[in-house]
Amino acid sequence: MSSEEKHEIHRGLKGVYFERSATTFIDGKLGELRYRGYSIHDLAQFSSFEETAFLLLHGELPTETELAQFDAALKAARHLPSPILTIIETIKLAHPMEVLRTAVSALAAFDPDVSDNSIDATRAKGIRLTAQVPMIVAAHRAIREDQPIPAPDPALSHAANFLWMITGRKPSADAAQLMDRDLILHAEHGSNASSFAARVVIGTEANLHAAVTAAVAALSGPAHGGAAEDVMRMAQEIGDPSKAAAYVKAKRAAGEAVTGFGHRVYRTEDPRARHMRDGVEKLSREMGQPQWFAILQAVVEAMKPYARFGVNVNVDFYSGVIYYLNGIAPELFVPIFAVGRVAGWTVQCLEQLQNNILIRPLTLYDGPALRPYVPIGQRPPRTLP
Repeated sequence: MSSEEKHEIHRGLKGVYFERSATTFIDGKLGELRYRGYSIHDLAQFSSFEETAFLLLHGELPTETELAQFDAALKAARHLPSPILTIIETIKLAHPMEVLRTAVSALAAFDPDVSDNSIDATRAKGIRLTAQVPMIVAAHRAIREDQPIPAPDPALSHAANFLWMITGRKPSADAAQLMDRDLILHAEHGSNASSFAARVVIGTEANLHAAVTAAVAALSGPAHGGAAEDVMRMAQEIGDPSKAAAYVKAKRAAGEAVTGFGHRVYRTEDPRARHMRDGVEKLSREMGQPQWFAILQAVVEAMKPYARFGVNVNVDFYSGVIYYLNGIAPELFVPIFAVGRVAGWTVQCLEQLQNNILIRPLTLYDGPALRPYVPIGQRPPRTLP
């Protein structure tokens, strides 16, 4: 019996349960997503990012007093130490995800609880990072464009303040609400690549900043976080709804994926997508650019024949157009994903710490059998591939 017959290989750990979690329920066949038992549809429709982040980090929806205290803690952390701004200035020409990764790592040097891995201290660090990550993204945008960094506005919500700082304009109520919903929908999603990376790092008893740095690094890869940017590029390439069907046909004929479709978990439409779809339709009309929504819907129509194969629209299909309509540069689309996901990364780390075990899977060796060592002078010449 071969080693492969003895040991079943799950490439990419697909279908493998490595831990229990009380945070996120996902049913890929039915297209269902819940945070702490609450449907994503209810949270997207009725909740706020602040309330949802509290739910993730504490396990229950907050009371009015608890929410006010949580909101105050977030607002109190809306600042960056001046050395972090210096670092951002030094590397301002780098990609925003590289700047974000570097700045998050450097923030460890300024957090009073950096070496305290207790549950309470880790949660407190997560709250601070939830507030600081959008500050990093906004500061970099301003520094790169040689503009003053807008001061955070304590009168604005988390989402509205981020829009203000990233665009330099106070957002409309509808735009702020849509960004708030976007952050809710991206806040947590089980053991995805970046969350798993965070759990691996925190499992070594490293600190939360190290774990979030690893998560940001994982998210920077286009296979994980790049879809929103690619969808906007696709919509611009198509240019007109009448050309969508031909675009899709050409892509499929070439054996290429249509970006924004398909998901590692969902075999039906991503349950988060409908909330972004409604928002894009409304915002595109408000901004006087209805063509973008029309193009996206034409692509969806052209892709319908492939739905039976589990290739359905995902949340990032609509997110990029929302960011574009708000005047946000495409290279900031993935950092916005990170802005929403910090609370989720933190709760994944909290769960890992509560019952920690070093994450150490195995790889099945299939290289050469044991062979003798040959001294260098006795090795024959060869041509390496």
